[in-house]
Amino acid sequence: MTFFRGAAKPRTRNPDILYEIPDRPAARFVRNDGDKMKARVTVTLKNGILDPQGKAIEGALKSLGVEGIASVRQGKVFDIELAGADKAKAEAALKEAADRLLANTVIENYRVEVTG
Repeated sequence: MTFFRGAAKPRTRNPDILYEIPDRPAARFVRNDGDKMKARVTVTLKNGILDPQGKAIEGALKSLGVEGIASVRQGKVFDIELAGADKAKAEAALKEAADRLLANTVIENYRVEVTG
């Protein structure tokens, strides 16, 4: 499964075609078939990994007068729209994408949530 939403500029006014993929002749256009799922991949640092950006955010919040902040850990959230209706296949593809691209699995954990 290939995800290209927003990766290429629209080259057509046809509403059934989301966008053109110029470097992939076999899959030149991605069709909008109407079956869409949404997914969220949340990437966070593993416990024990130092988080300097989280510490900086924590300090900034305290300097702004926000009370009750014990600690801050920052992460990444990817909201992804998927074509198709097979939830298990989509989750497997997103786990592979997270392993290979979205997360550095040496220092980060990830969680995949697919909604229907």
